[in-house]
Amino acid sequence: MINRIVGKLIEKKEQSLIIGNNGFCYEVFVPQCVLARIEETIDPEGNVQLITYYYFQIGPGSGLPVLIGFINEIERDFFLRFIKVSGIGPKAAVKALDKPISEIAQAIEEGNLKYLKSLSGIGEQRAKEIIAKLQGKVGKFGLIQDKRINRIEKRIIPDWQEEALSVLLQLQYKRPEAEAMIEKALQRSKDITSTEGLLNEIYKQKVKAA
Repeated sequence: MINRIVGKLIEKKEQSLIIGNNGFCYEVFVPQCVLARIEETIDPEGNVQLITYYYFQIGPGSGLPVLIGFINEIERDFFLRFIKVSGIGPKAAVKALDKPISEIAQAIEEGNLKYLKSLSGIGEQRAKEIIAKLQGKVGKFGLIQDKRINRIEKRIIPDWQEEALSVLLQLQYKRPEAEAMIEKALQRSKDITSTEGLLNEIYKQKVKAA
């Protein structure tokens, strides 16, 4: 069983991370509540460490190994309780946890049906089942300090900037260095609206600095 994974953050996708370790690249699925805070866990070498949940997704005649990642064991513990609700499998839980776990736990304890229905993929009947199954059992998760996710979510990064960052990471630049290069390029040329334009401006900066 894979309990955790440590490696370089190669790529950040919509609902997963590509992590490089000893020549292998692993795709780790993460809830939005984790994805929004992942930059906080990156060390100066560009490495991240995730606590993982490992399972086989069974299909017709085959099984696909799947890794789901969390910043700490408390988040994974909440996830393990969440998937005990009837009809919520691991992939559905990853999709549903798109708000701070502390807020979700509070909504469960308070029986806040409206809030739970706002989670991705959760309808009224499923929200009722979540309350029935977990109310009175998840209070401690309301203490998780993850409310800053709300602030982070407001900072929307255009796809073309994400693509430029991905290219720089593939070119072996460390994430902090790559992000600084992008920020300087955008400050120098405020009319950039494409990946190609952004990378060209970064190249001009490198040439001038040489």
